Amino acid sequence: MMDASDTEELLGEEEQPEAPPHGAINELLNVGQEGNIQGQMEEFLGPQAEYDEEEEERKYYRRKRLGVIKNVLAASVGGMIVYSVYMGLLQMQLILHYDVTYREVKYSKLGLEYIDQKMLMGINVTPIIGLLYTPVLIRFLGTKWMMFLASGIYALFVSTNYWERYYTLVPSAVAIGVAIVPLWASLGNYITRMAQQYYEYVNYKEEHVQQQKKLPKGACHRYIIVFQSVFYIIFHLSFVFAEFPMLLFLNKYLHEYNHTLCAVNNCGAKISGVIPGFNTTVLTRLPRSMLLIQVESVLMGFAFLAMIIFLVLCGAAYRPTEEIDLRSIGWGNIFQLPFKHLRDYRLRLLCPFFIYSGFEMLFAVTGFSLSYGVCTLGLNKLWLLIVVYGLSCSLFSSLSLSLLRLPRWVTLLGGAAVHLVLLIVLLSWSPHPRTPHYLGPLLVISALWGLGTALNKTSLSTLLGMLYEDKERLDFVYTIYHWCQAIAIFIVYLWSRLPMRAKLSILLATLLLACYCYWVMEQRLARKMPFRLPRIPRPRHKVKGYRYLEEDNSDESDSETSEEDEEEEEEEEEEVEVEEQEADEMGAANGEDLGQDAGSQGSDSPRARRGGARGPRQRLEGAHEQARESVEREGG
Repeated sequence: MMDASDTEELLGEEEQPEAPPHGAINELLNVGQEGNIQGQMEEFLGPQAEYDEEEEERKYYRRKRLGVIKNVLAASVGGMIVYSVYMGLLQMQLILHYDVTYREVKYSKLGLEYIDQKMLMGINVTPIIGLLYTPVLIRFLGTKWMMFLASGIYALFVSTNYWERYYTLVPSAVAIGVAIVPLWASLGNYITRMAQQYYEYVNYKEEHVQQQKKLPKGACHRYIIVFQSVFYIIFHLSFVFAEFPMLLFLNKYLHEYNHTLCAVNNCGAKISGVIPGFNTTVLTRLPRSMLLIQVESVLMGFAFLAMIIFLVLCGAAYRPTEEIDLRSIGWGNIFQLPFKHLRDYRLRLLCPFFIYSGFEMLFAVTGFSLSYGVCTLGLNKLWLLIVVYGLSCSLFSSLSLSLLRLPRWVTLLGGAAVHLVLLIVLLSWSPHPRTPHYLGPLLVISALWGLGTALNKTSLSTLLGMLYEDKERLDFVYTIYHWCQAIAIFIVYLWSRLPMRAKLSILLATLLLACYCYWVMEQRLARKMPFRLPRIPRPRHKVKGYRYLEEDNSDESDSETSEEDEEEEEEEEEEVEVEEQEADEMGAANGEDLGQDAGSQGSDSPRARRGGARGPRQRLEGAHEQARESVEREGG
């Protein structure tokens, strides 16, 4: 036993293997861990078998296209809600204030009739100066924020009706007049810009899209046609929803036609003014004040809903870099460019159609509906005429989709032809008052007038988007369009006391002049007659002095720039590039001699950062100065 234990002890002391040092074990473990990490990194960074780059890119741009469609629908619904609230409240307010009992019982000493006159003056007269400030506001705020701000002004107008006083109603009406042209110019610009974006997201693989160059001529026409049609299909429903306060609330307080039309002797083409002899007592009883507050609160809620839609659901119309470029033109040029765009014969020849577009819509909701409809059927049938007109406008706006197959003049002149026939009919028709059996013919005329309005509105907006595809010009062009409509609004406000035949004659003469001018424009375009567009300054800046280069003269037309000037510009750019390369080579050769002086002017220094803003010739002079200093040091 002793011998065995001794041998075990000897073996344990002599032959037992030594334990490896801890460092070797750690090294083995580190090698294993590094191998695992390296394998995981290669697996993570390497090409994924399941990842399809083209498929992901296709999904990305599909989401972008859906976002554009969402923007168009949101802008259309927002505009529809804003005008539904505005027209519904204004109609209800004017009817209540017209009733002499309502004025004497509730606001005997305020003079509501006088306040209404001033309010209508603010709404109809103020838009005349819209051409002066609209492009400046759109460029400063942006298209989306201009729509949001204008919808907020309409909500302000609704809120002032809680406390009807001169100092609340009249200033808010003036604010409405200020916001009309910017709102419509922003909406037209926004819808057309969405069509251009949709084209870019559909053709994202094209080289001109990837390099953010100008789109080919006519590339996005089909999208402009579709998006403008969708906008007006939705927007024209505002005439329908604007009658809901009248239908659900006010209509049950109105007298029948035998009472309101008891002193009316003539209607239609024979009368002067609106409805001579119309009874000043139109309400059977006064509505409760709390009920009025509830109706106005509902309208206020929808006004806030429109603001939220513009703010949350409408995306930006331009990229951030494009917004910067649009704002870099300068306030002076932005102010002048709308007037300079009128040098283009296309816009000048379309101005009569713009004015007629304002005439015909206001005549439909005021002249025809009151002097023919209410004068014949009574005030309680007004809502029916406007609803039929709005439904007709919305339904027939889809006819502009035919421009995808037909020439662009078909819908515009087709709508003009419909209105021409109706104007001739109205000139020769004077229905008798208090004759409800004329309801059918009046509804037919209202529907046909809506057909002409739908073709007119959609065709003009689409035509402007097709003629002016440059995204830098859209706000100027749509500003001129809606400014001409503002002039028409002002003229309609002034002619309220004229004979009906004089109003219809003005409409007829304007329509014929508009058709002739449009025919002249198409003939000039068919002959490829050059048109003059003001040159928009490019967003290039100087370090000192005025912000923009002297060569960017906005008075110069794009069509006036000759090929020789373009060749000279290209030669100058090539010379500058060659000189810059020579300067870079000289600077690299002298880099060793400059030492720390050159190192002190690294990319992180303020001087280097300022150098990024200098022009090419200034950088060239700096390089020559550095080379001269290095030669002097070597000589020293």
